[in-house]
Amino acid sequence: MIAARLLPLEPPLDPSGDEARRELRRELVRPEYYQDDIVGRLTRWLDRLISTAVDTAAESSGLAAAAAIVVVLLILAAVLFLVSRARRTAAGQAASAPALTGEVVTADELRTRAEAALTAGDAAAALVDAFRAAAVRQVERGRIEDVPQATAHELAGALVAVFPEHRAAVLRGADLFDGVLYGERPATPAQAGELLALDDTLAGRVARR
Repeated sequence: MIAARLLPLEPPLDPSGDEARRELRRELVRPEYYQDDIVGRLTRWLDRLISTAVDTAAESSGLAAAAAIVVVLLILAAVLFLVSRARRTAAGQAASAPALTGEVVTADELRTRAEAALTAGDAAAALVDAFRAAAVRQVERGRIEDVPQATAHELAGALVAVFPEHRAAVLRGADLFDGVLYGERPATPAQAGELLALDDTLAGRVARR
């Protein structure tokens, strides 16, 4: 019987499987991944990782190069799984989280705050306050019930019952609110403007914007 010997790989695989997993865990616990632009951050990190693996593979033997590629593919699959799970978790939070805070504030104050945020270039804050202004205004007018724990889509359902002709705009507003507030998507000035216009429409006045 011929005894098989394991020969060391030269140059050493960089990263090794264990090192790659440790690096993945260190990277994914960073707080930035729970803020905006999670996909962009992961994409940049993976680009750096893949570039390093490609450089290593180019300088390694055939077996070492293949091992490096396998490690990168496994890490990529793990990251895609974690991103998918994070999105499902955020969607679940959005589905159950109250849209209105415990803050005592009027619709006009929310509207003023939204317009100020938009002027200052903070489209996300403007969009969130604009949706809240539209809902609170209808609560103030007695058209929908004041339910402190209502989610964005529960508020949207109440608004649609009163304003069925604006169903599409109201539901889109709730989708934008949840997406922006829970960090899945960045807001644009145009989207914030849509929700300011929605407030105007439901209030029965000519849009200011």
